[in-house]
Amino acid sequence: MTTTLTIRRPDDWHVHLRDGALLAGIVPHTARQFARAIVMPNLSPPMTDAAGVLAYRARILAAVPSDLEFEPLMTLYLTDETDADQVARGYAERAYVAAKLYPAHATTGSARGVTDVARIMPVLERMQAIGMPLLIHGEVTEAHIDIFDREAVFIERTLAPLVAALPALKVVFEHVTTREAVQFVMDAGAQVAATITPQHLHINRNAMFLGGIRPHAYCLPVAKREEHRLALRAAATSGNPKFFLGSDSAPHDRRLKEAACGCAGIFNAPFALESYLAVFEEEAALARFEGFASEHGPRFYGLPLNAGTVTFEKAAVKVPEVIQADDTALVPFHAGETLNWRLLS
Repeated sequence: MTTTLTIRRPDDWHVHLRDGALLAGIVPHTARQFARAIVMPNLSPPMTDAAGVLAYRARILAAVPSDLEFEPLMTLYLTDETDADQVARGYAERAYVAAKLYPAHATTGSARGVTDVARIMPVLERMQAIGMPLLIHGEVTEAHIDIFDREAVFIERTLAPLVAALPALKVVFEHVTTREAVQFVMDAGAQVAATITPQHLHINRNAMFLGGIRPHAYCLPVAKREEHRLALRAAATSGNPKFFLGSDSAPHDRRLKEAACGCAGIFNAPFALESYLAVFEEEAALARFEGFASEHGPRFYGLPLNAGTVTFEKAAVKVPEVIQADDTALVPFHAGETLNWRLLS
């Protein structure tokens, strides 16, 4: 039986680090587990220009503990007014490595997102020309469409036509949650990839309603039926380079989660790798964990693999009920549960 596992140091290709007082309490959790992370730009106000992105990057670096090495990979928030020349200039200057498309009002901090992809086609055409990745939150937002169907409808209405119109555009379908999304990514060309979160590998939609409303199991996109969870597990553990780690760790104050209108988001950063590793062990796929966590993402982005390694040991780890970040109480994913792997270094 395997009792230790050493892999190349991994990266998180989708994380929310927040800002202000909370930032200092959040960054160390991601920096302890990952060498690099793609940082989402949906702050208030959102990161819509290179100057704002660079200032945010400086605040993140200031929050990294002195004994850790961590590189934030920044992203630009697209709006209906985004200018193609400015996007290309910031990318050339390495202010950011990708741009994020939030459909307006799809999730937290998306009020200024894109109302219609047609409005930003000049931007997307320029991104295709310069090889800049587009990161997509893939949901429609019409109120009459069932929330559990919004990802599948987005594929049909928006993503499939976009990929057909811009076949060389590098696209990351973020935090996929459905069998339809897995199939779309597998059928698409090499320019289309996807991130998968730990929560969508562990829970289905029942988790939000076990014995009552469970706000700490609520995120966007929401967890779906069991058939979709199983499709995600198969994709993540398959060794297919189109799928890689993106935690979508999204912390909210416990009081804002446990409220009449609770926030969407699951805070998984403190034990993200241990959570993913549990899935790979259950699927008898430990040998493929390094690819998913450490290799597929950088290869898709055209970045070098990390030089260092991390080691896990087979040992029980109790996840605390609450984690304090500055003066904010956060409930982590797996709160109160015991995971079977411990990150040593």
